Amino acid sequence: MAKKPEGVRDPSSHRTPEQVRKQVRGYNARPEVQARRVKQNAARREMEKEGKVHKGDGRDVDHKRPLHKGGSTDRSNLRVVSASRNRGWADGKV
Repeated sequence: MAKKPEGVRDPSSHRTPEQVRKQVRGYNARPEVQARRVKQNAARREMEKEGKVHKGDGRDVDHKRPLHKGGSTDRSNLRVVSASRNRGWADGKV
């Protein structure tokens, strides 16, 4: 099987390998992005301990007041919603 030339995207992907590496090195590596991801993962773990969500169940842990608007990861600010509802709000789906 012939190797694909560098920079040519896989038909099933919407980014070239170079674009993926750039994003990982750039945006995802920024300290404020990492700090937000740590808080989001901690909230998910807390809800998993309570048995509210499980890996692969199609549900997200939502912050009632978003972290970027001063929300916290306190239990009182968390709720479980479907992934489509939590991720689709910007598209007007909710």
